[in-house]
Amino acid sequence: MNYFSIVIPAYNEEKNISKLIKEIYSIKKIENIFELIIVDDCSSDNSFNVLKDLQNKYKIIVIRNEKNNGQSFSLLRGIKAAKFDTIITMDGDGQNNPKNIPDLVDIYFSDKELSLVGGIRKKRNDNFVKILSSKIANKVRSFILKDNCSDTGCSLKIFNKNIFINLPFFDGIHRFLPALFKGYQNKTFFIDVDHRPRTYGYSKYGTIDRLFIGIRDLIKVAKIVKEFKK
Repeated sequence: MNYFSIVIPAYNEEKNISKLIKEIYSIKKIENIFELIIVDDCSSDNSFNVLKDLQNKYKIIVIRNEKNNGQSFSLLRGIKAAKFDTIITMDGDGQNNPKNIPDLVDIYFSDKELSLVGGIRKKRNDNFVKILSSKIANKVRSFILKDNCSDTGCSLKIFNKNIFINLPFFDGIHRFLPALFKGYQNKTFFIDVDHRPRTYGYSKYGTIDRLFIGIRDLIKVAKIVKEFKK
């Protein structure tokens, strides 16, 4: 049986997280072959209490950061706590569609050489500025890092836990997993997935912040891959 751990970082998603968890547990094709880990990144709303209440209904592992440490740290903490060697990641805002999980699972386990299968959001449901800036960033990143991924920002991915754990960790690593896996000579593959409108709340990351941080991290990843290939 191919078991896997789903790891979801969540920050101030009290109105989205319940529906997302319910959707995941309603997928019959993956019933009883996964564990669900939610890492609450020190939410300032009622997210943590909502998650604690849901533990009574679902078998969820809830981890809470003592301070807001960001998405990469939250993913690392959740992945380290996972008991299975295969990890699926997704956002806690509900824009990733859990119905795409079986597709990722089927492809990943059909090829023993695959180390990562990533989602490509075929129809982005974000505002124009966010979509345009993302397209530009993806083209620049793909040109420099040669990762063959047109949408590295899609959080819906399935990958090998041990490879991830052994990557040089840095804040922002979650946006560069395709490049790092490929740069470390691991086989990757990408499929189209859904992208849904955000129902409640708003994105926690600003476009300008993402631009400058992205440039910094792009240089860092290029150096990491170059060092590995020496």
